Amino acid sequence: MNLKEQPKAVWAVAFACVIAFMGIGLVDPILPVLAKDLEATPSQVSLLFTSYFAITGVSMLVTGFVSSRIGPRKTLLAGLILVIAFAALAGASGSIPEIVGFRAGWGLGNALFIATALAVIMGSATGGVGGAIILYEAALGLGIASGPLLGGILGGISWRGPFFGTAVLMAIAFVAILVLLEEIPKPARKVGLTEPLRALRHRGLLITGLVALFYNFGFFTLLAYTPFPLQMGAHALGAVFFGWGLLLAFTSVFVAPRLKRRFGVVATLGAMYAALALILAVMGFGEGTPALLAVLVIGAGAVLGVVNTVLTESVMRIAPVERPIASSAYSFVRFAGGAVAPWLAGKLAEWVSPSTPFFVGAGAVVVALLVLLAGRAYFVSEEEIEVEIAPPLAAPVLVAVDGSPRGIVVTAAAAKLAAERGAAVEVLHVHETDDEDAVQAVLDRIDAIGAQAIVVGRRGRVAERARVPVMVVPA
Repeated sequence: MNLKEQPKAVWAVAFACVIAFMGIGLVDPILPVLAKDLEATPSQVSLLFTSYFAITGVSMLVTGFVSSRIGPRKTLLAGLILVIAFAALAGASGSIPEIVGFRAGWGLGNALFIATALAVIMGSATGGVGGAIILYEAALGLGIASGPLLGGILGGISWRGPFFGTAVLMAIAFVAILVLLEEIPKPARKVGLTEPLRALRHRGLLITGLVALFYNFGFFTLLAYTPFPLQMGAHALGAVFFGWGLLLAFTSVFVAPRLKRRFGVVATLGAMYAALALILAVMGFGEGTPALLAVLVIGAGAVLGVVNTVLTESVMRIAPVERPIASSAYSFVRFAGGAVAPWLAGKLAEWVSPSTPFFVGAGAVVVALLVLLAGRAYFVSEEEIEVEIAPPLAAPVLVAVDGSPRGIVVTAAAAKLAAERGAAVEVLHVHETDDEDAVQAVLDRIDAIGAQAIVVGRRGRVAERARVPVMVVPA
């Protein structure tokens, strides 16, 4: 996939994706500050994630319905407007319940935007499905990485800063899409409200969604709960999760495709799930050591980046329904893990011990691994065949040779011409005569074995000099 050849509209949507995904990790650095300033428990503060992902997941069911009626461009812009409005309202709030409620509205806007953005990028980007998903996952990684960084910088001033900052950046993304993205025709067929749910009847899509659900439980346990045992300020938390997001972005773009090509989908995902479960388990044992937790959080980013790209690409190929419908159905299931994990992690820390959320998260990832192995037949491991229009092949160079020394000169000229044109060479042995009556007699006298030897000799010289295909044409 050549990034330089992407249309401007794709870059505008990708930029907006970066800002949209900032919302996932934006609140990480300010969670402890929010809990302190607003006198809330970790589980109460974690509801900022729960409301966000719960509404995002449910809203995914209607994104196709809306987009197929008002068009992808208007859907993107509507989603951005909602995010701008609710992010600003969250910044102006004065209590946890208010922020939780506005984060839910933020999730609705994000759902409309995210699902439609993936479809737009896949439809507009060059490089096929795999290339589009890599670009999308790169935007996701950069957004998740820059979200905590922005949250840490602005959160060091006030916990309200990250919310207002997101509203401003989303406004810039709104203008970029408004200017650079031309109107996209509405789909020929309108999507029904129940189609994403009906799509889950396909066993492969359902299994993929369940794998993602349990994986996301571990993912968001790490993302939403870890800031509390890290016991760091907003700037330090922002730096830790920025490093985490950078590794996530790097592996999603540069490492995931290579691992998938070499080992296949099941082996790659299986190894990554095992690694993530191990990381979470070690975090449970090292819960009282912030430095160790910080290192493990950053290292986990490398694992998560691979999983996100490989799993998303598999979903887009495994479902027998249209890609927007498959994306909506899959996201509806997987975001359930993101909704439950943050709240439950906080409650487990309160009910049992601060290390328990990490062990439960590790267990959830192990369940994801088991579901993956049980349904491995549904995962596509072969590489996508990218169909490209090849340029017309040059006409072959025909070489007519006899046994004379001049054949060497002719062969050399043919080799040079073939190399310049990238053409094949066809070698023909010729015996010339002006007497038509004598043609048959001449042919009868030709030593077939000798003629073949001449042709083979010339063919070897052409192949050696031009390094192009050579075809022997029987005389």
